[in-house]
Amino acid sequence: MTLLEKIQSPADLKMLERHELPQLAEEIRRVIVDVVSKNGGHLASSLGAVELAIAIHYVFDTPNDKVIWDVGHQSYAHKLLTGRRERFHTLRKHGGLSGFTKRSESIFDAFTTGHSGTSISAALGMTCANRLKGLDSKVVAVIGDGSMTAGLAYEALNQAGDLHKDLIVILNDNDMSISKNVGAISSLLSRTFSGQRLQTWRKEFGEFLKSLPGIGDNIYNWAKRSEESLKTFITPGMLFEAFNFDYFGPIKGHNLNHLITILSNIRNIKDPVLLHVTTTKGKGYDQAEKNPTYFHGVGCFDIDTGNSTAPVCAAPSYTDVFGDFVTKLAEQNDKVVAVTAAMPEGTGLSDFAQRFPDRFFDVGIAEQHGVTFAAGMAAEGFRPIVAIYSTFLQRAYDQIIHDVCIEKLPVIFAVDRGGIVGEDGPTHHGQFDFSYLRSLPNMVVMAPKDENELRRMLVTAVEYKGPIAIRYPRGIATGVPLEKSPAPIPIGQAEILTQGEDLLILSIGRMVASALGACETLKASGISATVVNCRFVKPLDSNCIIRLAHNIPYILTVEENVLQGGFGSAVLELLCDYGISNLKIKRLGLPDQFIEHGASTTLRAKYGLDVNGIVEAAKSLMDSNDKVISLGALAQNL
Repeated sequence: MTLLEKIQSPADLKMLERHELPQLAEEIRRVIVDVVSKNGGHLASSLGAVELAIAIHYVFDTPNDKVIWDVGHQSYAHKLLTGRRERFHTLRKHGGLSGFTKRSESIFDAFTTGHSGTSISAALGMTCANRLKGLDSKVVAVIGDGSMTAGLAYEALNQAGDLHKDLIVILNDNDMSISKNVGAISSLLSRTFSGQRLQTWRKEFGEFLKSLPGIGDNIYNWAKRSEESLKTFITPGMLFEAFNFDYFGPIKGHNLNHLITILSNIRNIKDPVLLHVTTTKGKGYDQAEKNPTYFHGVGCFDIDTGNSTAPVCAAPSYTDVFGDFVTKLAEQNDKVVAVTAAMPEGTGLSDFAQRFPDRFFDVGIAEQHGVTFAAGMAAEGFRPIVAIYSTFLQRAYDQIIHDVCIEKLPVIFAVDRGGIVGEDGPTHHGQFDFSYLRSLPNMVVMAPKDENELRRMLVTAVEYKGPIAIRYPRGIATGVPLEKSPAPIPIGQAEILTQGEDLLILSIGRMVASALGACETLKASGISATVVNCRFVKPLDSNCIIRLAHNIPYILTVEENVLQGGFGSAVLELLCDYGISNLKIKRLGLPDQFIEHGASTTLRAKYGLDVNGIVEAAKSLMDSNDKVISLGALAQNL
C-alpha cells in the first residue's frame, strides 16, 4: 500500500513522519499526471503546489482552519489529501469531481473558485466572521503571482492591513514576477523572524520602548524602521509591509521541512502575515517543467512524450482563426491594437504580440482595467480589439457600460469561449453574454455561424464607429473555405439559409449548424423549415423576422445562452412590439441555472441544444399546441 492510499483525510496525513512526506509528494504527482493525461486539466500549476498542499494540511487543522486556493488551478493535491482520492479519476468528467474547489463538493473546500484574485477578499471575510462568532480558527489564502496582478487582491490586502485581522496569505510565486532576491539568506531570515519566541520578544520589546518617557515613540519607530530596512535589503517584502502585513520569504516551496517549520511559526502570529514561497510550475514532470504554458490547461496527452492524444482535425479552432485574421487586419491598419488580460496564448494573440509588440497590450488579470484602458485608446483614435473570455468579461461589466458605451467609443470586444465550454464547468461557461451585452445602449452584438463569418464580422467591427462585440465558441471551427478578402456585413442583417413553410427556426452562432442539421432530419417527418442565421442579437433584422413571422405560424429560437434576456427574449420583444399575434413560439437555450461541468457534447445533448434536441422541440411545438403559449397571450403577460 502506498502512503497516499493510507490517507483519507488530513488527520491521516498528520500520522506520517516528516521524512515520509517527500515520498508522498512523488506519489501525488504520479497520480495527478496519470489522471490529467486521460481527462485533461490544469496540470503545471497543480504539480507546482504539491508540497505546499501537504505542508498546509500537515500544519493546519482543516477543515476547522479554512484554506482558500485562489482560482483553484493548483488544488489537485488538496483534493487527493481531503478524502477524494478514490474519486480522483472522475476529475472534470460529467458527474465527477470539479476541476476547481467547490463548497458543495467537500467541507475542505472553503470557497468555490474558478476566477482569479478572489482568495484574499474571501479569506478576510471569513476571518472577520470568525471574530464575530468568537472562533479562534485560522484562515489561509493561497494566491499565485499571476493572480496578484488582479486589483481585487490589493483591495483586500489594503483592508486586511487596516483591520489588523488574523489572516495568513501565502503567495505562490512560480515565475519570479515579484522579485529575484531569492536565496538562502532570505529564507533563513524569514524562518528566524517568524519564530514564536522572537515574535513575542519583538512585541514586548516594542511596548517597552514605547513606555520610555518622552522619547519612547521616537525610539520605537526608529527600531522598527531599522528592522524593516534589514529585511527589505535582502527580501522583496517592502510592498506587503506597506500594507501592514508581516512579510516572510521568499522561501523555497518544495522544501517540506522549511515549509512546515515556517507555517508552524506563523500559525501563532495574530497579525496579517504574508508568506512568499517560490515554486516550479510543472514540478516533477519534465514535459510540464519545460513547457509550463502549454501544460497550464492541457487536454489529453501521452505521458512519455507529452504530445496530445486528441484526434487530429483539419479545421482550425475559432481562436486560431481569430488570432490569425486580427494579425492580418493589423498589417492593413496601423490603428488596430490588441488588448488581453493575461491570456495571449488562450485568446490566440501570441503571433500578434510577436509581430506588433508596440501595439499589443497584456494588462494582466485585470479585466476592468483592460476595458477602460482600451476605451482610452479608442478615445484617441485607435481601434482596440479586447480579447477576453466571455466568463471573464463579466468582471468588467461596469467599465463596458460607463467607460465605453456612454460615449459610444469604438472598442471591439472579441468574446471568446461563448456558450458551453465543457469540463471547466459553471465558473467558465459563457452562458450570459448575450443577456448582459444586448441590454446596453449603443452596443452591437454579433455571433458567427462559422469561421469565415467570424472574419467578416471582424472586418465589420473595425469599420464600425461604436462599441461592438463578436461572440464565438471554444473549440474546432466548421472547416468552411475562407474568403481571401472577406467583406463586412451590414449591421443587423440576417441570412436566410433554407426555405420552408411549416416552421421558422431563428438561430444564432454555433446553433446555426445544429439548426440546419435539424432541418434535414425534419424533412423525413414531412416538416419543411425556414432556417435563419440571425447573426445579430442586437440589432435584430426586424424586417426579415417580421416578414417571415407573417407567413409561418410556428417559430423556434435556438441559442447557446441562458433564456433569460437572451436572443429568444429579443425575438419575443420584437414580435410583441410589432403587435404580431396568433403565433406559436418556443425558445431553446440554457435554463435558469448554472451549468455543470462535463463534455460539451454531453451538456448540449442534456439541454436539448444538439440536432436531436432541436428536432424534438420542433415536433413538440407543432404537435402540442396546448403546451405552448401563443404570442398574443404572452404579450399580455410581459
